[in-house]
Amino acid sequence: MKLKNLKKKIQRLEKRLQEAPKKLARLKQKLQAAEAAKAMKAARKSAARATAAKSSTGATKPSSVKKPKKKLNLSPERRAQLSAAMKARWAAKRAAEANAKSDAAGQDFAQRPPPQPPESRPDGA
Repeated sequence: MKLKNLKKKIQRLEKRLQEAPKKLARLKQKLQAAEAAKAMKAARKSAARATAAKSSTGATKPSSVKKPKKKLNLSPERRAQLSAAMKARWAAKRAAEANAKSDAAGQDFAQRPPPQPPESRPDGA
């Protein structure tokens, strides 16, 4: 290896070694700043939760703050399709409730013992 190249390599290495502590210090500083920001965010979040818990126990939120419902952009065909599906679902639900009621009534009737004939007969037999 030539003397000139060796000197250049040594200079580059020395320069890198001098910059490394600066770079390390800069990275450590960034890490501390990030950790501090994270801690501040967590503290702010917990404080917000605490105030929300206090306000929710004291009184309910006013209804004027509610977001307006978003209107669905449906085509007439899709609206009719959804309407038919909902009506079918409601009809099935009503039928299931009616079946449950009739089954319950049928079970009550089946559980009752049949009337027994009287032991003493009026004809004297």
